Amino acid sequence: MLSLEALTITQGDFHLTANWQVPKGARIAVIGPSGAGKSTLLSVIGGFFSPQSGRVLWQGTDLTMVEPGARPITTLFQDQNLFPHLTIAQNLGLGISPDLRLTKADHARIEAALNRTGLTGFGPRKPAQLSGGQQSRAALARALLRDKPILLLDEPFAALGPALKAEMLALVSELAEESALTVLMVTHDPKDALAFAPLTCLVSGGRAHAPQATKALLNNPPPELAEYLGWGPALEYGVSPLT
Repeated sequence: MLSLEALTITQGDFHLTANWQVPKGARIAVIGPSGAGKSTLLSVIGGFFSPQSGRVLWQGTDLTMVEPGARPITTLFQDQNLFPHLTIAQNLGLGISPDLRLTKADHARIEAALNRTGLTGFGPRKPAQLSGGQQSRAALARALLRDKPILLLDEPFAALGPALKAEMLALVSELAEESALTVLMVTHDPKDALAFAPLTCLVSGGRAHAPQATKALLNNPPPELAEYLGWGPALEYGVSPLT
């Protein structure tokens, strides 16, 4: 279980609170107006920014003071963070060993991850030799090799076209289900939330609200979410744009 216990996050005039928990294996979309604190929330869970108060717990263990690399968490960012001077296989190897001291079994795991994400034969290439979609697959493969139970997705597929993005979300869903991963995904697209996440956390008004059923939230969004999504006119007639 992932728990955000009386969490308070402060940055200058910015203020965000969260107080909820979700079971292991939950898939949660994080949605809300720009600047509301979606990425900041993931940064605190991942350990890249410390909360003013409160705790982040996983399976009852307090992670609040644990360094990012020591947490049972992998974060996938929008820029993918692939090192251009390394091959794709070496980039994936960093998910196993930061100094790239890899065993024969490690190399076998890398090949398996490449195969699993549709990158068979791409190991010797450099990131610049891959398309945007292929780079996203490589970053996802490296995340899986870290073998952590929590995956944070900070819009890593936002730059992809609709078809490629849908393909990547389907792949993440499949892999998450296979490994019982707990996934939080920041998104600006309600259709992505519906396709990927049974639960959605609305971040607005200084609060990361407790996750609720995605379909129910989007069928009856609160005013601030409807305004952000531009759904005002449709909702006046009781019709969600997604129906």
